[in-house]
Amino acid sequence: MPRKFAALLFVLLASTAWAGIVEDVRLSLSQKNFNSAESELNAYKAKLGVTPEYVEALSWMGRAALETEQYSQADSYAKQTLDSAAALLKGHSVDSDPHLSTAVGAALEVEALSLAGRGQKTQGIALLRRSLQTYGNTSIGARIHKNLNLLTFVGQPAPALKSGEYLGSRPASLTQLKGTPLLLFFWAHWCVDCKGEGPILARLRSEFKDLTIIAPTKRYGYAARGEDATPQAELAYINSVWQQYYSGLQGISVPVSKENFNVYGSSTTPTLVLVDRAGKIAYYHPGAVQYDELRAAIEKVVKG
Repeated sequence: MPRKFAALLFVLLASTAWAGIVEDVRLSLSQKNFNSAESELNAYKAKLGVTPEYVEALSWMGRAALETEQYSQADSYAKQTLDSAAALLKGHSVDSDPHLSTAVGAALEVEALSLAGRGQKTQGIALLRRSLQTYGNTSIGARIHKNLNLLTFVGQPAPALKSGEYLGSRPASLTQLKGTPLLLFFWAHWCVDCKGEGPILARLRSEFKDLTIIAPTKRYGYAARGEDATPQAELAYINSVWQQYYSGLQGISVPVSKENFNVYGSSTTPTLVLVDRAGKIAYYHPGAVQYDELRAAIEKVVKG
């Protein structure tokens, strides 16, 4: 076998063997085995160097450290991730590689929340605002907004919703809804956790008669089984998913706008936002919420 071909074959085989580094690291971290995840990363780097997959896996180390409130370690991983991504992205957009866009978004999140966790919330907010100037018009813009909202949103007036396109009834403006408790349910047609949240929201809707629910969504460019779809075809698919999986929420307004997701930082679906009678945000939660927690938040707003 020619030496050049043998070398190429070795690289291809090595790349295939290590293709799951992100999944391997995440699995070890889910088992609380930080040392194993670190060893997997080091072994990968020794074999293949710093690749986009390596950088994304490195970002998960920062997320795991943040989750366990090891803020200095989390910050260190975040900085390593950003430095490694910058070297690979030199001359390219952050969206040129999905591994790198995921890694950069995660690292900025970890760095900002680590600052906040160490009592430096103002510095974390400033970091996110600077990041928006750089990445606001990229795929990670909504994620940066989400983390900025986590640190600043509660107590602030709820931003207006774009409602030029919608399913169901025409959405009332937030100004018109002042004096009424409002729950915003940001969802996606592909989102399993959103479907799981549906019965919880339907139950709460029946329990709190003066609660208004609005369910913003947006297009993602595809429909069933991930197949590409025209805007009109995807809108029809969104409507079919809404009818099939959210029977207890029929009749409420479903604005369809990417801008709403950007402003509210809904890079995670579902995202639940509770607005009080004065039009101010009382609760902001990216991700699924259990019935008891959400009911307690709503009850506080309704009584307040």
